[in-house]
Amino acid sequence: MIPVNDLLLDETDLANLISAFRSGWISSAGEFLERFETAWAGYCGVPHGIAVTNGTTALDIAVQSLSLAPGDEVILPTFTIISCAGAIVRAGAVPVLVDSEPRTWCMDVSQIESLITPRTRAIMAVHTYGHPVDMQPLLALAAKHRLTVIEDSAEAHGAEVLLADGWRRCGAAGHIATFSFYANKLVTTGEGGMIVTGDARLAARCRALRNLCFQPQRRFFHEELGTNARMTNLQAAIGVSQVERMPRILERKRWMGRAYEERLRDLATIELQVQEDWARGVYWVFGMVLADDVPFDATEFAARLRERSVETRPFFLGMHEQPVFADLFRAQHHPVAERIARRGLYVPSGLAITESQIDQVCEAVRGALAP
Repeated sequence: MIPVNDLLLDETDLANLISAFRSGWISSAGEFLERFETAWAGYCGVPHGIAVTNGTTALDIAVQSLSLAPGDEVILPTFTIISCAGAIVRAGAVPVLVDSEPRTWCMDVSQIESLITPRTRAIMAVHTYGHPVDMQPLLALAAKHRLTVIEDSAEAHGAEVLLADGWRRCGAAGHIATFSFYANKLVTTGEGGMIVTGDARLAARCRALRNLCFQPQRRFFHEELGTNARMTNLQAAIGVSQVERMPRILERKRWMGRAYEERLRDLATIELQVQEDWARGVYWVFGMVLADDVPFDATEFAARLRERSVETRPFFLGMHEQPVFADLFRAQHHPVAERIARRGLYVPSGLAITESQIDQVCEAVRGALAP
């Protein structure tokens, strides 16, 4: 079975982990934690990095840092992981859903302005499967309506988007951004996440929220409830050297994406994520959507691929179709997200994948789609 993800760590990562272990700093302070925060924020192009326990926690803290009032609204794509909507709901705000754009599967920016109301406070731009959201028109809308832009960059480590002033890395286009360092991400610490921002005030607030809102001058005195969301020095040690390897990591990911595209682009029975000329995507995963005339759905497609020793994962199910949000998004219909959720999946895409495995996956895809 070819796994959907296979890690590619090296001896430098192990050496850093051993060094952190031997230092005695194995909890939420130490040299590697500070180095990781500084290195990742700097790589993204912003001054502040706040390392946390995972990407979901990063979203929770980033949204909470905006001090939203009950009933305030945040616009986001329906086609995303539940962590995005969950962070908004847990903050007492209201998620407002946008359908996907059919070429990139990211949020359809053209739908946003019609959804803005006097209660709208922020837009959450989710860079989907390694391809950026079209940020230039989104940022113009945000400026026009004085809205905060949160970037969920969990799937877009190192991806870039073209703005009016040139190319910018995902994580540095909006006001505040979040990352996940889960095991299937380009940079991994096993679990782990980070918030990055160019706003010193937001950074200070996020640091307080991740550390129980202790007061600098009076530690066990609390004016607000925070949480314990601190990353450990051991986790950060694994991440530090991967930041240094990002050029090689991106080269390998983009090689993988191009290799799949070259082998599959002639198939009329599947649609691939379009790489727009205003984006430099990173192929976090390699997804495909069954054409409408294929007489089965992604569940059947996945079963056929498993029979051919290829592991897959389904696409996201839209937030408006999640049972937990049935009362919140009653009777909403987002046709693009619904279609790709039912007809999309992704194939093995880990950093350790080999050319031989890519050949095997593509052969399996063709076999599974054969009449």
